Amino acid sequence: MTEQQTPVRPVVEVFDTTLRDGAQREGITYSVADKLAVARLLDDVGVAYIEGGWPGALPKDTEFFARARTELQLRHAVLVAFGATRKAGVAVEDDAQVRALLDSGAPVVCLVAKSDLRHVRDALRTTPEENLAMVADTVAFLVGHGRRVFVDCEHFFDGYAFDPDHGVAVLRAAFAAGAEVGVLCDTNGGMLPSGVGRVVADVRARVEGQLGIHCQDDTGCAVANSLAAVEAGATQVQGTANGYGERAGNADTFTLIGNLVTKMGLPVVPAECLPELSRVSHAIAELANLTPDDHQPFVGASAFAHKAGLHASAIKVSPELYNHLDPVVVGNDMRILVTEMAGRASVELKGRELGVDLAGQGDAVGRVVAAVKEREARGWSYEAADASFELLLRGELPDAPARLFELESWRTTVEHRPDGQVVSEAVVKVLLPDGLGGTERVVTVGEGNGPVNALDTALRSALVGRWPQLADVELADYKVRILGWTGGTSATTRVLVDTADKAGEWTTVGVHENIVEASWLAMVDALTYAVTVR
Repeated sequence: MTEQQTPVRPVVEVFDTTLRDGAQREGITYSVADKLAVARLLDDVGVAYIEGGWPGALPKDTEFFARARTELQLRHAVLVAFGATRKAGVAVEDDAQVRALLDSGAPVVCLVAKSDLRHVRDALRTTPEENLAMVADTVAFLVGHGRRVFVDCEHFFDGYAFDPDHGVAVLRAAFAAGAEVGVLCDTNGGMLPSGVGRVVADVRARVEGQLGIHCQDDTGCAVANSLAAVEAGATQVQGTANGYGERAGNADTFTLIGNLVTKMGLPVVPAECLPELSRVSHAIAELANLTPDDHQPFVGASAFAHKAGLHASAIKVSPELYNHLDPVVVGNDMRILVTEMAGRASVELKGRELGVDLAGQGDAVGRVVAAVKEREARGWSYEAADASFELLLRGELPDAPARLFELESWRTTVEHRPDGQVVSEAVVKVLLPDGLGGTERVVTVGEGNGPVNALDTALRSALVGRWPQLADVELADYKVRILGWTGGTSATTRVLVDTADKAGEWTTVGVHENIVEASWLAMVDALTYAVTVR
C-alpha cells in the first residue's frame, strides 16, 4: 500500500470490549457463534478495535479466535486478544497464557497490568520492581513477535490516589518496551468527570505515549468520565455495546460514538456507519437475550419520543426545537406519544407519522383529543399501542372504515379434564355484512389453552372466510397490567396485544374490569387493523 493509499486514522479511536468485559454482565452467555455475530455487528458501526476475549484462559474464547481466522472478515475493525502479563517469577517465553496470545493470531494484544501498588503487593504478592519487569518483558516479547500491544492499567485511578508514581512507572515501562497505548482504567467505577479529567491531564503531562480510557459505570458517569478523559488528552476510548458489563456496566459504546461524533466533532467512525447505531444496538441486545433499553441515549426507541403537548406544538413548527439532533443521523426515528397530556398538535403530528391526512379535519382532531383524555382517565393508554390509536383517529374521519362485524355475544368456558388437561372453549356470535345491505349471522366455536386463545380462534374462524388475509395473522405477545387495585380481585385491567403477519407487527390495547373483555377489545382492534389498515 502506498503512502497515498494509507487510511488516515481518526484522532480518537473507539475500542469495543463487548465480547470480553461486556460478557461479564450477569445473565449474558454468548456462544462462539454469538460472539462471531456480535463482532460482525460491531464492525458495521465502524469501531477501530474489537476485543474478542481471553484466549488460553477460556476455551470458548480460544475457539472464537481460531474460527475468526476463516469466518470473520472485518471491514473497519482490528481484532484484539486480551490477556495478562507474565506471571511473577516466570520467564515470559515459558508463560503458557502469553504463548496463547500469540497462538490466537490476533494482530493486536491488550494486556492487563496492575498499576495500584496495593494490588501489586496484596494480589500479585510481588514487588513493584518485579511488576514493572512483568509489564516490560511481556510487551517486548509480543512486539518482538510482530504484535501491536496495548496495556490496560487496572485500578489506575484508585492507585493514583494512593501513590501517583507507580502507575506512571507502569506506563513508562510499557511504552519503553514498545506498547502503543496505555489505558487508564477506572476499574471500580468510582470516579467523577472532574477527577478523571484532572488525573488524565496530569498523567498526560508526565508521560510520552498515547493514553486510553476505560470506565465502569458504578457512579453512572462512565460515558461522562470517558468524554472528560478525551478532553484531557486520551485518544483511545473503551466501551461495550449498550453499556453491558459486570455490576453497573461499562461506558456505552453507542453513546460514546454518538457524543464523540455529533457533539465533539471527532470522526471516530466512518460517516456511513453512524446510521447503523440503532440497528446494531438492538441486534446485539437480541443476541444477548436482553430487552433493549427504550430510554438509552441516541439509540433507544424512546430517545426521540415526545409526550407533552407543549413539545409537540414546538416540534410541529420545527423538530429541532425539542430534538438535540436529527434522529436519522444515528438510525433512529422521532415519535409522538398521544396521551392525556396531548393537544391538537400532538394528534396532528402523530397522524402525520402514521400517514393519516388530517388537513382540514380540525373538528375530528378535537374529537380525538377529547376521546384520548376521557379514555386515559379510565385507564386506557395509547403510548405503546399505535394501531389502536390509528383506528381511533381514522374512525373520526369522513371516510372512516366500516366495522368488520357487529357483536351479538361471546361466551367462554374452562374445563378441567380427568387427565389434568385444562381446555378453554369459546362461542362467538357475530353479524357480518352480506354485501347486499344486510347482515349474515355467524356462530363459531374455538378451543384454546386459555379463554383468550379460544376467543381468538373462534373470532378468526368467523372472519377468515370473508377476509382470507387473517389466516396469516398471529398473536406475537400478550401483556397484562392491573390498574386501580382496591383490594380483593376488583381492579381495572389493561391488556396490550402484539400481533404480526408476514410484513410486520403492530400493537393494540384494551381496558376493562374483566380481563377477558379487555383482551377481546385489544384482539378486535388487532384484527380490524389487519383488514382495514395493513
